[in-house]
Amino acid sequence: MRPCSLALATGILFAVCLPAQQPADPPVTPVIPAPAPPVQAPEDKRIFGVLPNNRTTEASIPFHRISAKQKMTIAFKDSFDWPVYLTSGAFAGLYHLENQNPSFGQGVEGYAKRFGTAYGDQMIGNMMTEGIVPSLVHQDPRYFRLGEGSKWSRTLYALKAIVIDKTDSGHSTFNLPEWGGNALAVAISNAYYPDTRNASDNVQRLLIACGTDAFSNVLKEFWPDVKRHFQKKHNRDLGATSLSSGH
Repeated sequence: MRPCSLALATGILFAVCLPAQQPADPPVTPVIPAPAPPVQAPEDKRIFGVLPNNRTTEASIPFHRISAKQKMTIAFKDSFDWPVYLTSGAFAGLYHLENQNPSFGQGVEGYAKRFGTAYGDQMIGNMMTEGIVPSLVHQDPRYFRLGEGSKWSRTLYALKAIVIDKTDSGHSTFNLPEWGGNALAVAISNAYYPDTRNASDNVQRLLIACGTDAFSNVLKEFWPDVKRHFQKKHNRDLGATSLSSGH
C-alpha cells in the first residue's frame, strides 16, 4: 500500500473510532414559582374595628381570578366571625320587640329561637352569595373598592355593585350570586320560619338581604377614608395637647 493511501486509511479509521462529541447542555434556568395573586388588598379586615371586611379588595389592583377554595374561605370567615353573633343578637332583639313569627313565643325561649333564625339567615346567605353560588357560576364575590372620585359617584358605584359583578375572567355581568344566592337562602329559611312563608314575606326578606349588602358596600367603600379622618383628628389633638402641656 502506498504511503499516502496508508495515511488516508489510518485517518478514516481514527475518526470512526473516536467517540462523537456531545453538544454542551444548555444552562439550566431555575424556575421561580409566581407569587399567588392577591385575594385582598392590604386594608383593615374590620370596619370600625368590628364588622368583618374579608371580601374587599382595591379596584386599582390588577385583576386576578380567585379559586373556588378562596371563595369558600371568604364565605366561611364572614359566616363564623364573632361579630356575626352580635348582629344576629341585634336583629333577634328587633324581631322580638315586633313579635315577628308569633309562634316563637316571647321570653327567653322566643328570643333564643329568633337569635337562631337570625344567625341562620346571615350564615346561609353568606355561604350562598360569597362561596357556593360564585363557585358554581364562575363569578367573583369580592367588592372592588373604587377609592377615588366624588362621594356621590363612589356611593352610586357601591350601590350598583349588588347588580353588576365580575366574572372569573374579569368581565362585568349581572350579579347572580347576590340575587340568586340570597333567593336560595330565603327559600331555605322557609323551613324555620313557620309564620312567614308566603310570597310577599319571601320577597321582603330577599330585598332586606340585598339592601343590607348594598349598605355594607357603602361602608366598605368609605371606611378607609373615615379611618384616615379620625387618625388625622387624633394626631391633631395629640399635637395640640403636647403644645399646651409644653407651655
